[in-house]
Amino acid sequence: MSTAELFASTILSAFGQAEAELVGKSVVLTDGKAGTVENIWLDEFHGLRLSIKDHVGKWPVSAVKFVQK
Repeated sequence: MSTAELFASTILSAFGQAEAELVGKSVVLTDGKAGTVENIWLDEFHGLRLSIKDHVGKWPVSAVKFVQK
């Protein structure tokens, strides 16, 4: 496996793990919006972004606080 393929495999593996850990979790955005993570994306400018059920838009993970149980 080439170095490029190894890097791509590592990124995809980490993305899959992040998806498994984030989708379905309750979160609160720094602007006060709250809800459940519906989906996540990799954005070339902002990194990992997510959408929240019943709210239009995609937010960077840095704008999210996870709800503690």
